[in-house]
Amino acid sequence: MNVNTQPALMRDRFYLRTRQTVGAARQFTAETLDVWGVTSRKDDMLLCVSELATNALRHGVPPGRGYRVRLLVFEDATVRVEVHDSGPGLSRMAERRPAGRGLTIVAALADAWGVLSRAPGKVVWCEFR
Repeated sequence: MNVNTQPALMRDRFYLRTRQTVGAARQFTAETLDVWGVTSRKDDMLLCVSELATNALRHGVPPGRGYRVRLLVFEDATVRVEVHDSGPGLSRMAERRPAGRGLTIVAALADAWGVLSRAPGKVVWCEFR
């Protein structure tokens, strides 16, 4: 996790709890990466955003709430993708009990990933160097 430096750039967007927002989150990410001039591993990042947003919708966003996609780029060109939700618990894979393929895909594509607690909910993140 890139904790030693402040992000050079950051953008985020909030989405309501509907399936259509996964495509919108992916589009927001593609547009942000284009504005930032990030081309390396863009397809991997877009797939990870789709997986993390889908997981948030399926497991982390209670009815009537939403989730936030936050993108950060650091001075060393590391791109960090975060999905914030307000649901309870941690990721099943973080607990060593994967239930699906989403986080397995994220783990395979990203250079690092993890889960952080927040009140309420959690942040699932991944980084690309």
